[in-house]
Amino acid sequence: MSALGNTQSAIFAAGMLAGRVALVTGGGTGLGRATAVELARCGAQVVVAGRREEVLAEACSEIAAASERGDAAIEWIGADVRDATSAERLIADVLDRSGALDVLVNNAGGQFFSPAELIAAKGWRAVWRLNVEGTLNMSHAAHRQAFAGGRGGTIVNVTLSPHHGMPGMAHSGAARATVEALTRELADRWREDRVSVVAVAAGHFETEVLAKYPANVRAGASRSVPLQRLGTAQEHAWLVALLASPLGAAFTGSTITLDGARDNWYGAWPPAGLADESGAVPVEARKGSA
Repeated sequence: MSALGNTQSAIFAAGMLAGRVALVTGGGTGLGRATAVELARCGAQVVVAGRREEVLAEACSEIAAASERGDAAIEWIGADVRDATSAERLIADVLDRSGALDVLVNNAGGQFFSPAELIAAKGWRAVWRLNVEGTLNMSHAAHRQAFAGGRGGTIVNVTLSPHHGMPGMAHSGAARATVEALTRELADRWREDRVSVVAVAAGHFETEVLAKYPANVRAGASRSVPLQRLGTAQEHAWLVALLASPLGAAFTGSTITLDGARDNWYGAWPPAGLADESGAVPVEARKGSA
């Protein structure tokens, strides 16, 4: 991780999250790793989870250095959130190691570029399992084992902007809209247990994850953002830290959009720089059939 900067939060009080335990899925890269760094800087004990253990181990070393918290406050656990049993085991492992869980950040997610009519059932299922079933598996496991019975807690579900449609990623748009609906439903169902459930709709951010997309997509990504720049991972992390703070409970049931006003963009499709010479949106190269 480069440009980690200061070892304390740039905007929050020192120790704002002291004594709290936070779990970040998909915490080894991109927005998830930046979130883990900021939560640690705010004093939380942080656990990052994902499927690639070598990536998690490397991220933990960098997060510990960035926050000056030491390895004891930053841990990783390998898990597959798409599997309900694995999700239950992950929460149990966090509780065994840390004795509590206060904040769950459902950051694990993903999609691929393809026109809707070319997405086979396998491709729809893959995106649905990760973005919807993974979020639901983790939320239910955290509620049952850590939050129920009035113990309380915070769940932050990371989704995507824009809300007016996602041409080229219809499967992800449908999945993320479902997560936002689940956020509202779970916030109502678990209110008596003092559980805050919030969604963050993220726009285009400058992370290593963007590198997987075609070059013309990367070059033109900021053109559909009225702010005319990509977001920074730190900006996203600040928002999640705010939602993990005592103020976060006031946002329960909400979806907060952080996208430089990208949701307001209604220009011609495709935007300049996205289409290829034939005028078509590119299809992302993938292993096997979508």
